[in-house]
Amino acid sequence: MKAIGYRKSLPIADIDSLVDVEIDRPVPVGRDLLVRVEAVSVNPVDTKLRRNAAPADGALRVLGFDAAGVVEAVGPDATLFRPGDAVFYAGSIDRPGTNAEFHLVDERIVGARPASLNVAEAAALPLTAITAWEMLFHRLGLPLDASDRKGGEGRSLLIVGGAGGVGSIAIQLARRLTGVRVLATASRPETADWVRELGAHDVIDHSRPMADQVKALGVAGVDYVFSTTATDRHFLDLVELVAPQGRIGLIDDPEPIDIRVLKRKSVSLHWELMFTRPLYQTADMIAQHELLNEVSRLVDAGILRTTLTETLGRIDAATLRKAHALIESGKARGKVVLEGF
Repeated sequence: MKAIGYRKSLPIADIDSLVDVEIDRPVPVGRDLLVRVEAVSVNPVDTKLRRNAAPADGALRVLGFDAAGVVEAVGPDATLFRPGDAVFYAGSIDRPGTNAEFHLVDERIVGARPASLNVAEAAALPLTAITAWEMLFHRLGLPLDASDRKGGEGRSLLIVGGAGGVGSIAIQLARRLTGVRVLATASRPETADWVRELGAHDVIDHSRPMADQVKALGVAGVDYVFSTTATDRHFLDLVELVAPQGRIGLIDDPEPIDIRVLKRKSVSLHWELMFTRPLYQTADMIAQHELLNEVSRLVDAGILRTTLTETLGRIDAATLRKAHALIESGKARGKVVLEGF
């Protein structure tokens, strides 16, 4: 089967940084699904691994996490899906990736694809939706009340990096499913317009000191902070603007930060890695299946929308190199997707 991988950690401008290959089609075991991949999206984790995690000499690593496709076959212990089911998911960091015609994934981290979206629109959602949902509701503990959306009224949330893939879905989840006031950061006119379109009540320019901008909005202190990028650069600013007994969550890989400065305000710090549950086969691993199904339901109900902004072309090495370069530029808005082999 066709696949795209890498054998050495190289700059994305190098033609060998990602290469087209032919590999064996895998066979599902246990609770695995064999999925015929129809579309994939590219995330910062893809670029970080390509740059920093070189395979053993001569080995090939296939990247890719987000995928939308159709179940081709199931393992003997699978019960949640059958061949022919349309699915979407984000895979696991310790298994071969989705940049291949066929892919194995544990059914406990797979959701039923939204019926109202095409495959490209669906492929944009899983990794960022899982990350945002787990951070907002499982780590930071925002009150989730989808029935009347009043949970969290009177409280505020700041999303740093609101125009990125995770920020784009986090804004929607917080705005549509809770009553919190959503502040999101953006530094360019087009990204500021994007986060407003997604539902942010207020836009903060993260290229300037943020605490003063928050105060100017009449917010004495932000109850929840979700930092998706550049946490080390913004950390002291975030400590200043967070409310006493507030919560700060982060998903990036910052340079060392001094968490002792959180003590005076009794602020808690929370990490989110959406691969933790599948990586450690946690007892609640099926929570990702359940939340993806809920995201799918919310999309089909018109409550959430895809964060797809551009479909770059077919799934091959040349197009993937373009996608990696765009992510590495820091100028991506929403999600970029590749479709078809």
